[in-house]
Amino acid sequence: MTGIERRFSDDTRLIDLTVGELKTLIESLAPKTQVIEEKKYVYGYKGLASLLNCSICAAKNLKLSGKIDKAIIQEGRKIVVDTQLVFELLQKTNNDRRSR
Repeated sequence: MTGIERRFSDDTRLIDLTVGELKTLIESLAPKTQVIEEKKYVYGYKGLASLLNCSICAAKNLKLSGKIDKAIIQEGRKIVVDTQLVFELLQKTNNDRRSR
């Protein structure tokens, strides 16, 4: 039981509650929803190139430069790229370049 539930007995009528008290009571009883964001991935140089709207050669050069290494999972020949992390890393790299 939360603190708000203890303030009211089971005999308290809903009409006797203020709007704020009723709202707090309902919020305390409702389950909390957590937004879980699914990660999106692209695969290979072709997927990276289409994500960044560049050529496959430019995507390969970007990967080989090491700027987006944290966003890449590579096992053998398979390349998996976390799309959100790529954009964050590129934005950080771009901001670092502008601050010089």
